Amino acid sequence: MKTNLIEVYIQEVTRRLPEKMRSDIALELRSTIEDMLPNHHNEEDVKDVINQLGNPAVLANGYKDQPMHLIGPRYFDVYLSLLKMIVPIAAVVSLITIITKYFIGFSGEEALLNSILSLIGEGIGTMIEVGIQVFFWVTVTFALLERFDKDKEQLPLTSGLQKWTAEDLKNVAYISKKKSISKLEVFGSLMWTAIWVTLYFYANQIIGVYEGGGDRLEFIMPALNQDVLQQYGLVVLIIAGLEVAFALYKLLKEQWTKRMAIGNTVLEVISTIVFINILIKPNFLSEEFVVYITNLFTITKEQFNMWLIGGAIIILIITAAINIYDGFKKAKVQ
Repeated sequence: MKTNLIEVYIQEVTRRLPEKMRSDIALELRSTIEDMLPNHHNEEDVKDVINQLGNPAVLANGYKDQPMHLIGPRYFDVYLSLLKMIVPIAAVVSLITIITKYFIGFSGEEALLNSILSLIGEGIGTMIEVGIQVFFWVTVTFALLERFDKDKEQLPLTSGLQKWTAEDLKNVAYISKKKSISKLEVFGSLMWTAIWVTLYFYANQIIGVYEGGGDRLEFIMPALNQDVLQQYGLVVLIIAGLEVAFALYKLLKEQWTKRMAIGNTVLEVISTIVFINILIKPNFLSEEFVVYITNLFTITKEQFNMWLIGGAIIILIITAAINIYDGFKKAKVQ
């Protein structure tokens, strides 16, 4: 049985169309093909005409006037920029939330270090899940924008969803690679803030002496006096808030500036002074921990305080100095 290529081609096009369009498009397409064929045509002539009309899927999409891609070039740049900005923030917020919920509900029945190890696994899983959720909903939003956009011009849009013009370059500053701020850097800053805040407010349950082996460690004693830490709780929360705000500011600016370097300096100096004041408090270390360590290493209390507290202060100052220097160095890059 000889195959009727014209009818098969029309079928392949129309089956991809809504039911109500099929009969009209079939008539139109059959008429078009007949007009393109010579009076006395053969199978090769039919193939030539069909090749000119092209892939049935592409032709059907032209009749539907809908894009074949999920996110096209018109919205892709805006879509990608939003994903890069939203996903890290959502991941960090979810991690902070799960850490907070965990410690609020912590019963103390299990060694905290063991719980933290399982919490890390849960936190990673939650961040991945949140990342997938954000990716899905942002993608759905832009896919709908793509399909409801009736503008035939498919030129890429700016972040303000406007057509790009050379005038837009006046609002864009040239960013040197050496002074640019990556999304990974911002994510790392937010992650570090979440970690140290958790350690600070739950120090008496996390930082201390552990004993045991195998798959279980038992928390024996805290190293720090939580009462002393709580005295500075409000100040520490303000510093943490400033760190988060500064990280988000870096995300918006995308490059180091002199103003940003100055702000970084102020934040580093304030936080260093606050934490040095906490470290030099007489009862900062729990008495039980000090006795345990001095007996373990056969040293005096004064020696232990000098090594531990003095070393911590030196590390704080050096770290702050490096961060301040690095900020101004990047801000000066042309």
